[in-house]
Amino acid sequence: NWIIDPLDGTTNFVHGIHPYAISIALAEEGEPVAGVVCDVGGNEIFKAWKNGGAWLNDQPVKVSSASSLADSLVATGFPYNDFSRLDNYMKCLTHFCRTTHGIRRLGSASIDLAYVACGRFEAFYEYDLKVWDVSAGILLVREAGGRVSNFSGNESKLDGNEIVAANDKVFPEFLENVSKFML
Repeated sequence: NWIIDPLDGTTNFVHGIHPYAISIALAEEGEPVAGVVCDVGGNEIFKAWKNGGAWLNDQPVKVSSASSLADSLVATGFPYNDFSRLDNYMKCLTHFCRTTHGIRRLGSASIDLAYVACGRFEAFYEYDLKVWDVSAGILLVREAGGRVSNFSGNESKLDGNEIVAANDKVFPEFLENVSKFML
């Protein structure tokens, strides 16, 4: 099954700001096995295939080696459609503002995940995304040595409704904190 987002970061594109990306994944039985995220404005192409590693412009990449949330730069996206969890989301955001190295909001989930894969961010979380927003990025993070799950910790057949991604060292602490606020 091909999962394609021809324009991830549509609002950014409409307003003429970066980043925005093209995200393409191939999934077998609901799990991504190949993926590409093309950062259109940044001239970067991230790619991964199952058991083949993660790559940025033909150079292998790995998640960062940070080992605690205090040393982590966290990415997220703000809800724009489903505000039913906004109060909890804001409490979670406030918590990470106080306990991490910082928070960033780029406006493209596929780029956020690609940046976790190459070590620019240590962690990413968001809710109310779609499978086409995250499929290629999920594989990138996993092939770069990171972990991805929903807010409950389930790591299989993710649809984007809830997503937590981080390097393997920070992931348990990050998931615990996101779950505390978002479940």
